[in-house]
Order: sequence, then C-alpha cells, then structure tokens
Amino acid sequence: MYFYFMIDVMAVRALVAVSQYGSVISAAESLGYSPSAISQQIKKLEKQAGGALLERHGRGVLLTERGLSMSEQGRRVLEELEGLEVTLMADPSKPSGPVRVSAFSTSCRGLVGPLIRRLEQQGSEIQLRVIAEDPRESVERVANGEADLALVHNWNSVPLPIPEQLQTTDLCDDRADVLVHREHPLAGRGSVCAADLLDEWWMATPVGMICHEALMRMFAEMGILPKIRLFDADFSTHIGLVELGVGVALVPRLGRPELPADVVALELRAPAQNREVKIVYRRSLSASPAINHLVAELKDIAKAL
Repeated sequence: MYFYFMIDVMAVRALVAVSQYGSVISAAESLGYSPSAISQQIKKLEKQAGGALLERHGRGVLLTERGLSMSEQGRRVLEELEGLEVTLMADPSKPSGPVRVSAFSTSCRGLVGPLIRRLEQQGSEIQLRVIAEDPRESVERVANGEADLALVHNWNSVPLPIPEQLQTTDLCDDRADVLVHREHPLAGRGSVCAADLLDEWWMATPVGMICHEALMRMFAEMGILPKIRLFDADFSTHIGLVELGVGVALVPRLGRPELPADVVALELRAPAQNREVKIVYRRSLSASPAINHLVAELKDIAKAL
C-alpha cells in the first residue's frame, strides 16, 4: 500500500522563515501570522518528515540536520514557484502590481524619487513601497523575500557580497568628495588626499554602515583612525555641520543637494572613494514585467546623472 501526501507551501514558507530569522516569533512577524500558526505548520511538516525539524536553543530555535536540509530545498522550491507565478500570471505588455524596494538613502533622492515621478507621469499600475536601508540589509531583504528589488552600492574599498540567487544590473558610478568650509585652509586646493586630513574632525555615518567603513579604510594604510565628532546616517546633517565650520565630511555625489555657499567640495585622491551603484533582484523575478520595466527606467534615469 502506498501513501501519498501533499506538502503545504505555507508550511515550507514557515520552515524557511524560521531558518532565516532564528525563531518562531520572528518568522511569524515576517510572514504576518501568529507564532502558534507557524508552530502548527512546522509540526505538520515534522509529521510528514517523520522526525523533528527544530530543537530549542535558549530563547530561540535551531534547525536539526533534517530541518536544515528541508529548509534549503524549500528555499529553492519557493524561488522556482515565484518564477512560475511570474511567468504564468504577469502580462508582459502591462507591468503592474506592488513592488517592494529597499534602497540606500542617497539613491532614494537621486534615483527612486525620479522613478516614482516617472511612473506617475506614465499612469503606471506599478505600486512602489520603498524603505531606506544600508546596502547589506537591502541585499538580505531581497535574498529573504522581504523586498523584490534593491538599489545598493559597492565601494571600491568595501566590496558588497551578493548571494548567487540574486541578479545584479550596473547602474552608474558615484564618487565621494570631501566637504570643507570655504574658510578651511584646504578649501582652495581643488583636491586632497587622506594624508592632508589626518588632524580633521569628521562627520560620519554610524558604525556598521558601509559608508562608515569606507571612511575608516581611507586611513587604514596609515595605521590611524579618523577623529569622529558626530555619527548620523543623514548626509544632509553632515553638510549642515560643515557649513557651520565644525568639521569635514566624506559625502557621495549621488542625491547630494546643492551645497550651501559656505561649503566647498574637494575631489579626493589617494585614495579615491568611488562606489558602483547596482540594482539587485532575485533571479526568479527575471521574467517579471514590473521588475524589467523598473530596471529599464532606472537605467535611463542614471544616464542623465
């Protein structure tokens, strides 16, 4: 006698989410279900698998060997299912639907803002939902299925790892300048190198952000750390404090507002700080009309930068 059973896609999603987030509670929050509903789905899979998939570990859970194997296979199945849904349900001639976007802050101003305006002018049925995050978090969101598309940057001094299941498209190159007050002794130089800036007080993004790491690496070869006066993720704050003459800042050009009269941008050389701006999305969405339309529009917007 043979027994046949169907594996519930929701149960697979539950297991993959637990694997990603490390707890039933966090997995439930990500999927919009109650923890008890997630637990029931896992128990359903465990019954079909004939063994435990999770084991308690402190306040969280760990996947058993069988659970790890099933979650990895389940992730691949979900990606293939997503690709199948895109192929079967999407109308290539009419891009539409919600698209979740994760983008770094300056790209929100320099690329996403113009993109939203274009979509509105086109009367597009694509609905963007955008969150501003550091590139590492954006890549993780896309890989985990929490976002559909991301705008990220890859500093020449701080490479950004991209998982194999993600597709990337190059958009543009962005350069960072050192901003100083117009009365600063270096303001008339036009360009500077890191060695000229050893005694300066800096405005920096918070520790853990890629832009912060890029600033640290500027001075790494000299074996020193820059003196940080303020940590703030918003480059507009950096510009405002440079205008007050209380420090200097490393600020990319993309999305940068017009500088105040008292702020001077100096080209940085030795080492120059450049970043490659890229679009990232899951390979399973490669056939999505909405994703392809957004990629085309972003590439066109980037040409004008």
